[in-house]
Amino acid sequence: MNEVYEFLKKCGTYYLATTEGDQPRVRPFGTVDVFDGGLYIQTGLKKPVAAQIKANPKVELCGFAEGKWIRVAATAVLDERIEAQKHMLDAYPSLQGMYQPGDGNTAVYRLTNVTAQICSFTEAPVVYNF
Repeated sequence: MNEVYEFLKKCGTYYLATTEGDQPRVRPFGTVDVFDGGLYIQTGLKKPVAAQIKANPKVELCGFAEGKWIRVAATAVLDERIEAQKHMLDAYPSLQGMYQPGDGNTAVYRLTNVTAQICSFTEAPVVYNF
C-alpha cells in the first residue's frame, strides 16, 4: 500500500474515474492519504462524484510520474469518522478553506479491494493487491 501511496503523491494530480448510469466520468484529483492502515481519497459530499460513488462504489485511478503510470481499481468506502476527515485535511491544509471535519460536506473514502499496477514501456508491471 505504501508504494501505491508514494506513487500517487509523486503524480501530484491523478485522475479518478466513476460512472454515472452507463456514462464514465473522469476528473482530476490530488488528495491521497494513509490513515488507520488504509489508503484514502477525499472529496465533497455535495459534488456529483460523491453521488456517483454512492451509486457505484467501484472506482479507478490513473496517474503518471517519472515515465511510469499507475492504474488503481478499488471499491471506495465512505469513512464518516471525524478522525479520518481531520487526518486528511491536516495533510492538505489548502483544503481547509472549503472543508472542515464534521461539516457535513467533507467525505473521505477508504479504498478497499485494491488492485494497483505501476507500469512503463521498459519494465514489467508491478502489481499490488490490498
